[in-house]
Amino acid sequence: MQRLQNTALFSSLTPLELRIVDGLLHERHYLPGEVIFDEGEEGQALYLILSGRVAIARGQGSAQQLVAELEPGAFLGDLALLDDSPRNAQARAIAPCEMAVFFRADFMGLMETDAVIGYKISLALARHIGHRLRAWMDGRSQVEAL
Repeated sequence: MQRLQNTALFSSLTPLELRIVDGLLHERHYLPGEVIFDEGEEGQALYLILSGRVAIARGQGSAQQLVAELEPGAFLGDLALLDDSPRNAQARAIAPCEMAVFFRADFMGLMETDAVIGYKISLALARHIGHRLRAWMDGRSQVEAL
């Protein structure tokens, strides 16, 4: 739970709220080189990196371009909590990774059963997306929504 509280998405949650969210997260492990999700596939979940590193790349085959490398505490696939649009990049483990996965269905269920927690996460998500958009509009390089 401490690792969750140290991420921007969950930092405003109380210890009790964190326990509720923690119960909805699914732990996944990825080996170096393993694809977490592919460009073009339907987004179904947000991924929080608990340990390891993840490469984000766009393009197909040998034309792939590295967009970013993410480390523990970062999350990716955030727009998948809001809709099922196709992923616009690939995420691949660089090192052995432990991830907490938050599926859209679980998030939507949480919004119905505990609106306060849903509100706090939604607000943090909106702030994160707004920050990324402002940085992009200012011409600064940013990891795109995955």
